[in-house]
Amino acid sequence: MQIPIESLNLLMLNVGYAQHNGDWNWKNVSSPFARIYYVTKGQAWLHMPTGVVELKPRHLYIVPAYAMHSYECDGEFEHYYLHLYEGFKKETDVFDFYDFPTEVIAESMDEEIFENMCKLHPDAELPASDPTSYDNRSSFTDYVRRYNDLPLYEKMQLRGSILMLFSRFMRFARPRVWTKDERLAKVLKFIHNNIYDDIDVENLASVACVTKPYLIRLFTKNFGISPLQYINQKKMEKAQLLLITGDLPIKELAYELGFNDHSYFIRLFKKINGVTPQEYRVTMR
Repeated sequence: MQIPIESLNLLMLNVGYAQHNGDWNWKNVSSPFARIYYVTKGQAWLHMPTGVVELKPRHLYIVPAYAMHSYECDGEFEHYYLHLYEGFKKETDVFDFYDFPTEVIAESMDEEIFENMCKLHPDAELPASDPTSYDNRSSFTDYVRRYNDLPLYEKMQLRGSILMLFSRFMRFARPRVWTKDERLAKVLKFIHNNIYDDIDVENLASVACVTKPYLIRLFTKNFGISPLQYINQKKMEKAQLLLITGDLPIKELAYELGFNDHSYFIRLFKKINGVTPQEYRVTMR
């Protein structure tokens, strides 16, 4: 699937330069935003679900949103960082449809791009390297508000810089192959393209040109969960981001995600995340 560049709505949360000496060791980090790193000095390790990646100078690294990961550093280590998220839109999210390499070799201008971003946006630097110091709702709200208040020309400059860095990974990205079954591929594409709507499994069966019971059996056999469970899982990811970056009342947020019954949305959120939407919002303050 070819995603038009205008739908790449990548927005900056933070950018800065970090210097460490054996103190970049954070475990089990997962956030609703993506991270890009450019290493300038030293060595560290990034523990991803797919394995351990050594972080080396003059290389770029990307950590997708919601990916559980850990950091390990036992000596001198310096790097630029960029935190970004996909702005709210009812279009395809690029991370849903492409698999990106964790590591790519940086181009000669990339360090200059980072340096310029830091120079133009010193207030976007993180207060500390500990994720708990910035991965919370109050910080998110401040970061989003700061970006929204930027003049148009600065947003354009940022967009150009972000797309330049992101293009390094896009060059080697591969369309995500969820399954070799074309019927299920169509179903997954439909779910991701309509995640903000009320998706009925009966409609998914029509998309796959099979009966509803057969689709449920086929989907569960291939992915280990039912179509409805998969839909709800993806909706709850969107809910987390909406809860910590905006102030929509829970009822309106539920409607935004295609739930006609906000009480059901609350019960579902608690079942998947262990807390209610309001409790999640409060703990992330």
